[in-house]
Formats: sequence, structure tokens, C-alpha cells
Amino acid sequence: METWRRLAARVAAALAAGLAFTALTAAAAEPSSTSSTLSRVEKSGVLRVCTTGDYRPFTDLQPDGSYVGIDIDQAHLLAKALGVKVDFVKTTWPTLMQDFIAGKCDIAMGGISVTLARQKVAAFSTHYMVDGKTPIARCADADKYQTLQQIDQPDVRVIVNPGGTNFQFAKDHLQHAEVIVYPDNTTIFQQLVDGKTDVMVTDGTETLLQHKLHPQLCPVNPNHPLTYGEKAYLIPGNDLPFQDFVDQWLNLEIRSGEFKTVVNKWLG
Repeated sequence: METWRRLAARVAAALAAGLAFTALTAAAAEPSSTSSTLSRVEKSGVLRVCTTGDYRPFTDLQPDGSYVGIDIDQAHLLAKALGVKVDFVKTTWPTLMQDFIAGKCDIAMGGISVTLARQKVAAFSTHYMVDGKTPIARCADADKYQTLQQIDQPDVRVIVNPGGTNFQFAKDHLQHAEVIVYPDNTTIFQQLVDGKTDVMVTDGTETLLQHKLHPQLCPVNPNHPLTYGEKAYLIPGNDLPFQDFVDQWLNLEIRSGEFKTVVNKWLG
């Protein structure tokens, strides 16, 4: 009888230890408000924002080292809502996720597309813009590139910047066209203007801006893009306090019309 009592006591102790371990594991996986990015940003007084600086109209690095664009204005507004200042952290499209996961910034902003691959290792705010991949070409040639089939031909030179969703689109959809990977996203459209390439497929918002900057270039059916996409802000995964704050701030921005004012400033 004593043996059964001892056995029961050992089982009870093991179950208690297991439950305690489960509780500790859950607590570690679910950050409290005190360990949230929100709390850390408020204590440091700085919101660190990763941005590429090469994707107009969202983010554009100036010669003096400052940044301008839709999401740069938004970053300043978010920092104001938090009561802190902004520190922009330079990144690139190929290294964006690596830099973000390494903790170099608290949030990433700058026309970032929501993708399942990025969602696996981080989280996104609610989306603030719906966009999609759209061709852009010299206006005289735009009729030649109305469909993906017309673009994906051996005699068509498609230019693409490395690392982001434009590159992934070309990789997934272009098997026959000549794909030219061009590393400088700030001068890539001049390659089209100069006739060194024929077409680029990028986000519709960017094609509209580039048409304003380079009237020789025309978006191809920007109201009917080749894909559906959303733009949002990249935030740490499993951090509900910070995500809730960013989502509510963004919701108020959109509802109040302030976000529209920012967009109209850059796109008209």
C-alpha cells in the first residue's frame, strides 16, 4: 500500500513540474507588455525604422542622407504618436529580412509588399494599400506588352531589381524573356528611357510616379494589374502590444484622411 502511495506522489510531482514548465514556456513565447517593442521604444525615446531608400514614392534617400516619401512621412507621424524620434536604418531589398530578424530596427517601412515568405518569420500591420505588379514601358511600345504572354518572349528584355517581389515575380513568371538584373533601383527606369531594356514589371503605384518623372514611360493597364498585392509595415512577430498600437494608429490615419493627405502629397 505504501508503494502505491509513493508512486502516486511521484506522478503528481511530475505532473506539477510539467505544468510549471508549460506555463514558463508559454510565458516566454508570449511577450508581456513590459517586454514589448512598444515599451522598449518608449523607454529609449527612439523608433528605429528599416528602409531601403530606393523605392519612390515610398522611400527615397537624398544626397544629404535624409529620407523622403510616403512611408518616411508616415514614420515621422508614427514616432509622433509614440512620443519619440525616428532613426532610419539603411537596408536593401536582398537583406531586408535578415536585418529585421537581427533586430536592427523596430519596424520596416517603405512600400513593403505582404508575402507569405516574409509572414513566416515576422508579422505585418494591417495593410494600408492594395497594389499589384504592373508593366511599364516606353509609351511608343506600350501596346506590345499588354499581357504576360506578350512580355514573356525571347526577344523581350525585362529589367528587374534584385531581392524584392519584383525579382520574385520575374523568377516565377518569366521563362522565355531575357531578364536583366540591375542593382541600382534609383536609376533603373533610366535604362528603359534610354532603350537599354524594353519593359519592367513593378508595383502599379511606382509606375504611376515614374510616368510623372519620365513622361516617355507609360504604365500598362495600371488599374488592372497582373497580380493582387498589399502593402503593410513589417513588425516583430508575436508582439501583440506593438502590433495593436501600429494597427490602431494606422486605422485612425486612414479614417481621419491624414493618410490620404500624405499620399496625395507624393502622387497628386
